[in-house]
Amino acid sequence: METIPNHAMMMSGLRPDRSGVPANSVYDRAEARIRTLDRPADLRAPTLLDRLRESGHVTGTVLSKTYLYGIFGERASVRWEPFPIVPVSEHAPDLASTDALISMVEHADPELVFVNLGDVDRVGHSDLTGTTLQAARTAALASTDQQVGRFVAHLKGTGRWASSVLLVLADHSMDWSLPHRVVSLQPRMDAEPLLAGAVVVAQNGGADLLAYTGPAERRQAALALMRELAAATPGVLSVHEPGELRLGPEAGDLVAYCRAGWRFTEPVVLSNPIPGNHGHPVTEPIPFFVAGGHPMVRRGAVSSAQARTVDVAPTVGKLFGLSEPEGGSDGTPRMDAFVSTG
Repeated sequence: METIPNHAMMMSGLRPDRSGVPANSVYDRAEARIRTLDRPADLRAPTLLDRLRESGHVTGTVLSKTYLYGIFGERASVRWEPFPIVPVSEHAPDLASTDALISMVEHADPELVFVNLGDVDRVGHSDLTGTTLQAARTAALASTDQQVGRFVAHLKGTGRWASSVLLVLADHSMDWSLPHRVVSLQPRMDAEPLLAGAVVVAQNGGADLLAYTGPAERRQAALALMRELAAATPGVLSVHEPGELRLGPEAGDLVAYCRAGWRFTEPVVLSNPIPGNHGHPVTEPIPFFVAGGHPMVRRGAVSSAQARTVDVAPTVGKLFGLSEPEGGSDGTPRMDAFVSTG
């Protein structure tokens, strides 16, 4: 998945069919256009930020990307609006984000802060093959690590580290594609008389979301043809109904994943020049670290269980003693990272 749905899962512990956020970009049937899910109302589920705030806790957000700042809205008690914004990437540099984080901790002293640092992601998107800018990506990672270290040093220097738990993870990994390894489904759909002008494709890098907008009486035949065309396109890994993936109706009618080393580009071949992309299965693996000076944090433990963004909310909720959200959580509390107090 992409950045926005993964961050929504981190804070809600719910899959997109329950949160309403299946991708960065979707076809909005009500507005009849493709748009980014960056509005507070797009995230339908309660999050840790507002659940804890309603329980009397102070929460905060330091989110480097403008669309993340948008979708989480005023759920936190205190929030930082990303600034300065780097042109094109639309994110605030990690240095500015960490400055804001330290300032927020010092002045508001929130009990939970949700932070996004975007430099590594933005450099990764620019790498042509995953190796051409490897030095730059390594430098970006080292810089981000330095900022995390600066934050830890602040916690230690102000006496907060001994009562702190720090979760560090990625929302996705990255895959790279050369210019000739691109997939454009919109022209293929428009070339078919049954589908011409009746299919809208929302491009999300490693995934395409296809929505049928034509007459209802043609829908069944149209969806069958859409699936057939997409599956037969070179570079396409698989085609699914959103329900199979628990993505919900906002994901449209069909979801196509590209193969490793490929990317989607819609509505035309030149629409997505970005070599680094994510959203398809090869970019699911992520790191998930738990650290902190709190005595509950287990030292030196390693788990072979798959790391998932949806596990963040139930893990943090457990630490705060929150009850399960209505209907239960889709994630699993990663309590193997903590010393049992039972």
